[in-house]
Amino acid sequence: MIPRLILFAKAPVIGGAKTRLAAGIGKVPAWRRHRAMTARLARSLQDRRWRMELWVSPDRMLSDRFPGVWPSRVDRRGQGAGDLGARQARAFAARGPVCVIGTDAPQARRSDIAAAFRALRRSDAVIGPAEDGGYWLLALHAPAPRALFDDIRWSHAETRADLEGRLSACGLTRILHLRALRDIDVAEDLRA
Repeated sequence: MIPRLILFAKAPVIGGAKTRLAAGIGKVPAWRRHRAMTARLARSLQDRRWRMELWVSPDRMLSDRFPGVWPSRVDRRGQGAGDLGARQARAFAARGPVCVIGTDAPQARRSDIAAAFRALRRSDAVIGPAEDGGYWLLALHAPAPRALFDDIRWSHAETRADLEGRLSACGLTRILHLRALRDIDVAEDLRA
C-alpha cells in the first residue's frame, strides 16, 4: 500500500489564514507569508515514495486555482466541516500509512516525511512536536480509532499532551517523535 502524505492547507486569500500572524504584521504580509509557506511545502515535499494529497479549506475553494501555491498535479480534497480533530479523523479514515501535516512549519523537509514513514513501521504513531506544545505532523496506520481526536484542546500549550493521552487511551502506546519545529503562528515566531 502506497503511503499518503496529506497536506492540510487553507486557501491563500487575504484574511483567510494566519489571522494571529496578521494581528502582529498586517494582513497583506501574513497573506504573503502563508502563500510562501504553502507553496514551499507543496513543492518540496512531493516524492515518489508517497502520494501527496492537498486537503483544502474552505471546501468551496476546492476547484480554485492558485498558481504557484497549490500544485495542479496534486490530488485535492476538501477538509470538510468541524474542528481540527474532525478533519483529521476524515484524513485517517482510509486504510494504510498516512501522514498529515499543515502549512505552519515551513522548515519541514522531505527527509522528515521519509523518517515519519520509516518510524511508523515500528510504532503505532509518529508525532512531529511543535515547540509551542502542539504538533506539526501526525502519522498513523489508518484507519484511526473512532475516538482518537475527542477532547483535545486545539491551539493550546497542551495539545500534544492531549493527543498523546488519547493515543494511549486508544491502545496506541508505541509513539515515536521526530525533531521539534516551530510553528509560525504569531509575529514572534517569525522573529525566532
